[in-house]
Amino acid sequence: MKFFNKLNVCFGIFALGSGLGFLGSRYIQQPTAIEQSQIYPTAIPTQSIPANIGNSNQNINFIATAVQKVGPAVVRIDASRQISSTLPENFKNPLFRRFFGNDGKDASPDTTNRFERGTGSGFIIGSDGRLITNAHVVNGAEKVKVTLKDGTSYEGKVLGTDIFTDVAVIKIEATDLPTVSLGNGKDLTPGEWAIAIGNPLGLDNTVTVGIISALGRSSSQVGVPDKRVRFIQTDAAINPGNSGGPLLNSAGEVIGINTAIRADAQGLGFAIPIETAQRIADQLFSKGQADHPYLGIHMVNLDRETKAEINQNKELDFKVNQEEGVLVVRVIPGSPAAKGGFKPGDVIREVGDRPVTTSVQVQEQVDKSKIGSKLEVKVMRDGKIKTLKVRPSAFPQGEIEQ
Repeated sequence: MKFFNKLNVCFGIFALGSGLGFLGSRYIQQPTAIEQSQIYPTAIPTQSIPANIGNSNQNINFIATAVQKVGPAVVRIDASRQISSTLPENFKNPLFRRFFGNDGKDASPDTTNRFERGTGSGFIIGSDGRLITNAHVVNGAEKVKVTLKDGTSYEGKVLGTDIFTDVAVIKIEATDLPTVSLGNGKDLTPGEWAIAIGNPLGLDNTVTVGIISALGRSSSQVGVPDKRVRFIQTDAAINPGNSGGPLLNSAGEVIGINTAIRADAQGLGFAIPIETAQRIADQLFSKGQADHPYLGIHMVNLDRETKAEINQNKELDFKVNQEEGVLVVRVIPGSPAAKGGFKPGDVIREVGDRPVTTSVQVQEQVDKSKIGSKLEVKVMRDGKIKTLKVRPSAFPQGEIEQ
């Protein structure tokens, strides 16, 4: 069914580029979604920046000033995990394995253990050793090494990861550490300066610069429709290894976490807004996980083509008379939506007193709700508006759909 390819599912597995050896929970040799990007110079000559552009005091060296302010709080994260893989048939011969240094006495004769490693970035938000990075930088890692700009290294403990926003938090045992200053992503304007700091391609403390090229990019637009993030778009160069590093404004304040680039484009990078990252990080630090409200529905945005496809599909027991809105295609059995009276064929009109016309808007309103609290949803059913009362639950472990 073609139209099922258009389903806007609210959750799923997300693995974007991060290190040199592996990407988050997917241990592969080549990066997938944070790949090809234009490599910018690590600095812009000061003479090329007009004196009236930059921060409020017209400092033509504002980039260098911002980097000096934040640089000491940006860290390199080296993560590794031990994995087991099945030996080829020829290597199961004890004599052959002994020749390569294995005496044949290991507990699992048909497997071999090896380490896979990756490198990413992060930044310190607490002088007591609290750090933020991307979840895909540390997912599945058994060891995390955190290296400061001055070369000091610490063993880091991953306190929590959230795959739905790609945020993770780490704690190292240290005090009086340099920290970043957090900015306000809500005040951003397309066209203003953006500065990225990180460790791309293993090159520590690399600085790139560009502008904020767009705001509020949906997960679907970025190519990860199962995420609950409205991304900041920038043309500051982001490469594998930049993941988890800070995106700064001209004042040297963190406005986002560098996360991904489009594999089919150059000069388009995306960052998680700092407000989202901070909200999730607070939950991860306090309880090791972040809760996401869950309804239990599959949705699709209606248009003329989708309407026709649905009405011609014999597997569905409902017909659609509208060409716009958010159609409920499936209700997960036993979910809050099922308990709240949702039915396939409902067209969602309002969520929490807010009109909605796209599945992204529905998801955003659900995100703003509280787990266990009543949420009113107005749907069009059989030509009439019906108000449903549903209580979102925490997203169930192991599910990939809302």
